[in-house]
Amino acid sequence: MFAKILIANRGEIACRVIRTARKMGVRTIAVYSDADARSLHVEMADEAVHIGLSPVGESYLRGDKIIAAALATGAQAIHPGYGFLSENPDFVDQVVAAGLIFIGPSAASIRAMGLKDAAKRLMEKAGVPVVPGYHGEAQEIVLLASKAREIGYPVLIKARAGGGGKGMRRVEHPDEFSEALSSARREAKAAFGDDRVLVEKYVDKPRHIEVQVFGDNFGNAVHLYERDCSAQRRHQKVIEESPAPGMTEALRKAMTDAAVKAAKAIHYSGAGTIEFLYENGEFYFIEMNTRLQVEHPVTEAITGIDLVHEQIRVASGGGLSVKQEDIKFNGHAIECRINAEDPRTFTPSPGTITHFHTPGGLGIRVDSGVYSGYKIPPYYDSLIGKLIVHGRNRVECMMRLRRALDEFVVDGIKTTLPLFRDLVGNADIANGDYDIHWLEKYLAKED
Repeated sequence: MFAKILIANRGEIACRVIRTARKMGVRTIAVYSDADARSLHVEMADEAVHIGLSPVGESYLRGDKIIAAALATGAQAIHPGYGFLSENPDFVDQVVAAGLIFIGPSAASIRAMGLKDAAKRLMEKAGVPVVPGYHGEAQEIVLLASKAREIGYPVLIKARAGGGGKGMRRVEHPDEFSEALSSARREAKAAFGDDRVLVEKYVDKPRHIEVQVFGDNFGNAVHLYERDCSAQRRHQKVIEESPAPGMTEALRKAMTDAAVKAAKAIHYSGAGTIEFLYENGEFYFIEMNTRLQVEHPVTEAITGIDLVHEQIRVASGGGLSVKQEDIKFNGHAIECRINAEDPRTFTPSPGTITHFHTPGGLGIRVDSGVYSGYKIPPYYDSLIGKLIVHGRNRVECMMRLRRALDEFVVDGIKTTLPLFRDLVGNADIANGDYDIHWLEKYLAKED
């Protein structure tokens, strides 16, 4: 087991990793920018190293500074959290070249799943169902338009790199294809430095269901059931829950079997997530996140398995501590992402938190990196905390969630708490009757 690890991240995920490492007897090193000098993760860690100015390009994306900090403090491994450098295979190579261990998958696994078109070709070869479409290398507009006609409108143009909905356009008619393609390419080039796209069938009312997988370096891979992440705005997840509402045992087995097959196809080690679209009895692979997900506490709540513990254990040379037959799920869990944003416009709301009070009680967990008096900087993601609620069933879970949201207090800035208080009173959400387009339509009606 490691004696000391460095956490190449900030905020709530850095705090969350520190808690598990401390439980395991592993010392932690935090890194921080100018803006994060008084952050909670800096206070919690055993040591902290300043790595640069506030903008991410001068601090949290500086792999050279992070590796130098690890070497200077005697860390044996680097935990990337999520975001920043967590899915950067070049950074993984640099970590390994420096004689350190990356707590996550290999650079080869990240590269295999880093581009959507290549990943889908790999999944097709492995027998995992993918959305019907064109995932080839050729990018001539005549060819892409021809493939769109073969697929049948409406189609979806998607950037092959990156995520978050950037470089994505729905096209209803052939006459709109050329303009939509140009727009998607411009956005993809600006966001990811890669303007290549794929063209797929547009799935009209899908649910977004993902399967948590975990592999080790001895050829083992397991799943830890599914999460439903269909409540989204602009392709960004807002609410996540497990198990997925309406999930049948037959569908769960088919989907989780496919996810494990996908992980084994790339010899995956560590925590990862296989993401699917589901509609009318059919499911399709869309991508793999080769890292720990923001919503991983939902899976921890229903399985009782600490995913960060498993990450550290596997990276240090151990095998998975559980076998597939030992992984059972218990009850229901829901996570709400609490962001420092206007709850209607979703514009960021940096500033000073004058009062911060979190709910408690049976089945309530809050992962956060802020406190009363903390000044939220404008440089980073607006996530300030996650509310995770667990109950014996979905009805009890929703009841606890309503109570917890009423107890949650964040003063001094705007947050998305009012949105969640509104949503838990909605019949569609209460009944689990929503797809990935539902929230956008709901917010449009409210406006």
